Amino acid sequence: MEQWQHLREGKRRRLERARQIAPSKIVRHEQTVDLLQAVIEKGDRVCIEGDNQKQADFLAAALARCDAGAVSDLHMIMSSISLPEHIALFEKGIARTVDFCYSAREGARLASLVANRKISIGAIHTYPELYARYFMDLTPHVSLICADAADGAGNLYTGFNTEDTAVIAEATAFRNGVLIAQVNEIVDALPRTDIPGDWVDFVVKSPSPYSITPLFTRDPADLNEIKILMAMMVIKGIYAPYGVRYLNHGIGYNTAAIELLLPTYGEALGLKGSICTHWMLNPHPTLIPAIESGFVQAVYCPGSEVGMEEYIRARPDIFFTGHDGSMRSNRCLAHLAGHYALDLFIGSTLQIDTRGNSSTATVGRIAGFGGAPNLGCDARGRRHGSPAWLKAGQEQARYAKRSLPRGRKLVVQIVETFQERGTPTFVEELDAVKLMRDMGQEIPPVMVYGDDVTHIVTEEGIANLLLCRNEEERIQAVRGVAGYTPAGLRRSAAAVGNLIARGVITRPQDLGIRWSDASTDLLAARSVRELVEWSKGLYRPPRQFIRW
Repeated sequence: MEQWQHLREGKRRRLERARQIAPSKIVRHEQTVDLLQAVIEKGDRVCIEGDNQKQADFLAAALARCDAGAVSDLHMIMSSISLPEHIALFEKGIARTVDFCYSAREGARLASLVANRKISIGAIHTYPELYARYFMDLTPHVSLICADAADGAGNLYTGFNTEDTAVIAEATAFRNGVLIAQVNEIVDALPRTDIPGDWVDFVVKSPSPYSITPLFTRDPADLNEIKILMAMMVIKGIYAPYGVRYLNHGIGYNTAAIELLLPTYGEALGLKGSICTHWMLNPHPTLIPAIESGFVQAVYCPGSEVGMEEYIRARPDIFFTGHDGSMRSNRCLAHLAGHYALDLFIGSTLQIDTRGNSSTATVGRIAGFGGAPNLGCDARGRRHGSPAWLKAGQEQARYAKRSLPRGRKLVVQIVETFQERGTPTFVEELDAVKLMRDMGQEIPPVMVYGDDVTHIVTEEGIANLLLCRNEEERIQAVRGVAGYTPAGLRRSAAAVGNLIARGVITRPQDLGIRWSDASTDLLAARSVRELVEWSKGLYRPPRQFIRW
């Protein structure tokens, strides 16, 4: 039977070496580097927990301090490359390959590593795609996770930010991998048990709490009239006619503006109860006025947001909370909901080509995708109907050859025609095509494919790609809202005029929206302080957002 026990025997050897350093499950933080060098072997697949918010930062730093002679050639499988220590693993030669989803603040350094051939990228994934591979061909040999607290038996409490912890722990523990957790504190009794102690091999109380970033927080004071104009077009030109009730908002100021217009502009249009009732998204503080105004009925969260804890605890009818009042987020389950249960995904990007393909992977910055490719695609396995899904399917069926009726998810890209420093958002060819060659990939790192995109919104108007009869019309529809970018200037005036006449392209004035209507006075809250007031003092913003 020994031939069937290789993984189990391998773990036994790793733990035997580790016990010489740390005889008990609870490990002193000073022993962490030695512990990692004992359990990690050359060429291992190693997962460091960390999406775009919480990070197992102490364990990441400890791994980066390991001797490259003792720990080398690692294959990192991790949701996010977000910390300098993550990059240091490759600069020091400890790791050689990475499969990831998102690179956040380290996107420029990652691009430099690629250019200098110091890193091999397996693939840039969407979150559930990488989670799925944890259970197939990328199962971790060693995983480094984080939690709020542990008890003496190694049971873990993850609090408001379970996020990726559960899926990483299960994939590792049930395939004879080694699971090491950093925790903020060790207590006698936990509020609830999120990860059983018999899954966990070692627990380290880190010298400071794990890092967590308020990534989804946007200050309403930073919103301008262009973003308000686009938000008005989305509410009146997409959400209202389709009756969008189940949705996800990507991160950014464009979607924050939509959230802050619901209690004012949305209310004036008589849309309460008919749009934006059920959400899958992090608990954005800019959603507070819509919740308090009665627009929002439920929110399921992939992660939490710093400062929202007490507000969430006080609104159990809205959020998914446990008996102790704390929320249990779960990024994997949230993205399953986002894939199959939503009417609409709306998000921003850095580049869009004339066929509607978009990407945040550009020359000089490989930002990755996070969840956008999963959320921003049509779920072909969906079988339940909703008015928005069915209407979108009917529109697409006008020019698609189908023998049976079928629905369609709405996928919206909302962007200004130019990025910061005058960089055009619309291009003839995505930088992703060049990056494919630079990274040695089989396919370009496209975030959302054009054939999944149903609408593009800019300050110029809305392009409804569902109503295009052929590929050339789609190209002209994209050019028709691309403004004065080089791609936009190559539009055919006659073709775009025809698309406007048919309602494929809708300008603000076609919706009865004037540029002068787009005022910051429409925002339900114009500062973080007003968000605190809407929350009745329950929202406690991070220090960097306090300007009073």
